[in-house]
Amino acid sequence: MIATAQPETLTDKGIHLQIPPTVHRFTDDEFFDFCQANRPLNFERDRFGTIYIAMPTGSKTSNLNSEISADFVIWNRQRKLGRMFESNGGFMLPDSSVKSADVAWVENARWNGLTEEQKEKFAPICPDFVLELMSPSDRLADAEQKMRDWIANGCRLAWLIDLKNQNAHVFRADGSQEKTTGFDQSLSGEDVLPGFVLDLNVFKN
Repeated sequence: MIATAQPETLTDKGIHLQIPPTVHRFTDDEFFDFCQANRPLNFERDRFGTIYIAMPTGSKTSNLNSEISADFVIWNRQRKLGRMFESNGGFMLPDSSVKSADVAWVENARWNGLTEEQKEKFAPICPDFVLELMSPSDRLADAEQKMRDWIANGCRLAWLIDLKNQNAHVFRADGSQEKTTGFDQSLSGEDVLPGFVLDLNVFKN
């Protein structure tokens, strides 16, 4: 399929592959097999079938991802309320898109409702919580749209961290949004991640 695809285009979302209309759209299983055959590249698919190659992050962003992921893992091991996922894990969303997040969390009851086969592939479930770290090259409009897509597909709480401008954007299932300016504050996991607090000072380093 890649050999017959139209030229790759570099966008703010990364490189996207346009499949000609004469070539059938990947089924969900075919897309999963395509991603596995092209590892270690990371792919996402939007609801229109466009496939994006996620660009690698800078070392600083990668380091911050690791640091905050550890906080979530420690909280989750103590509470044992759900399952944590890092940026390599893809989710098949209700709108047929396949997305991944820097940090994602699914509550136990929903995760346990999946079959073992579903868990082995792109789980057909939307995380209850996601966090995305913006790289300096990311466009805010694109990042915010991705967060709205998460919410539209069933995510209950989503955090977007804008490292360049030191802002944190909170998106909720009820449609409300909140912007925190400056990294001298913290974010609460609210009723989605009970007892979890993220100290935004970690992003100052």
